[in-house]
Amino acid sequence: MADTELQPRFWVPLGVVGLGLACGLLSWIAAAVVVLFGCFLMLQTALLRLRFEAEALVVTRSGTEIRRFPYSDWMGWQVFWPMVPVLFYFREVKSIHFLPMLFDANALNEQLTTRIGPSGTRLKEAAPPADAPHE
Repeated sequence: MADTELQPRFWVPLGVVGLGLACGLLSWIAAAVVVLFGCFLMLQTALLRLRFEAEALVVTRSGTEIRRFPYSDWMGWQVFWPMVPVLFYFREVKSIHFLPMLFDANALNEQLTTRIGPSGTRLKEAAPPADAPHE
């Protein structure tokens, strides 16, 4: 299967900026904080990419790999609010990840379903803590 890089989508950052502007009716401080967060998300959308490779999901920033998530370590995944996708969750054996939807949600769903399995599928059990008593 060929590597696939997801295209950026600016809907969530623009929505956050819009929400911040609307907050300006209540408090300029709240508006400034939310608008700044929206601007941060826009910058991340411009710089970060998700690339699906044969064995792992790879996160890159400006073309440089910053993190690799092997599919063999995944326990499950979910896109929150499929009708208006704003958050991507996945769990590995050792950690949980939440990412704002800064990329094409349809392509994300398609790639994850093809490479890992449908959303909600329990892929593996969590490893017990290292200090857990042995049976």
